[in-house]
Amino acid sequence: MREDDTVGKAPIKHGSLVAKAYEDIKEKIITLYFLPGQYLNEAAISGLLQVGRTPVHQALQRLELEGLVEIMPRKGVVVLPDSISEIIKILESRAAVEAELAKAAAGRVSADDGKELLALANATKHTRNGPGIDDFIACDRAFHRKLAERAGNSVLSDFAQQLHERSIRYWYLHLWQTMDVQATARQHAAIADAIAKHDGERAAAAMREHIDSLKGRLMQIQDATRRHRPIR
Repeated sequence: MREDDTVGKAPIKHGSLVAKAYEDIKEKIITLYFLPGQYLNEAAISGLLQVGRTPVHQALQRLELEGLVEIMPRKGVVVLPDSISEIIKILESRAAVEAELAKAAAGRVSADDGKELLALANATKHTRNGPGIDDFIACDRAFHRKLAERAGNSVLSDFAQQLHERSIRYWYLHLWQTMDVQATARQHAAIADAIAKHDGERAAAAMREHIDSLKGRLMQIQDATRRHRPIR
């Protein structure tokens, strides 16, 4: 057994170490522990995460496929930035995918599922008085993941999760200071209410409205940035 496949004295499956490294590195990219444009060193990451170099390398290869990093031979690994225009495209994709998930969930949820979604939606509005963005992100993730799970389409759910996580970084970078928690809570509640009442069309429309509102705010930031750009 190779050193990469052990932690301490307990043998651990190599695949599980790759999954751990992947999730940990991705979370550090999303939450800006690793900043856009920052160069990463595999050995340093290995020490930070307490896993071997091989799982870290394989995790970074997966993250490169998802567009979060670029592996540059003989130079290292760089965290790729996302432009506002790229995030807008991601939000447009989310609107299409998650509207379908909401519609599907409306046809499948039980009464208990509906109550759980409503509870998750209502939890969002209390996050402004908590620790801040981390609390909000946790609630937002929980709501969208629960909805996706109840849709019963694992392919669309996995795709939606990737898109959602790509857009989370922009909450940290640009949107948190102007975040309207109450508006997001109302939008989540409207989606949850439609799903609980098995109204697929209304659920899909509410989801599109929710994500379109995020897109609108990003476009406002983009316009403001252009207006204040110095003339050369």
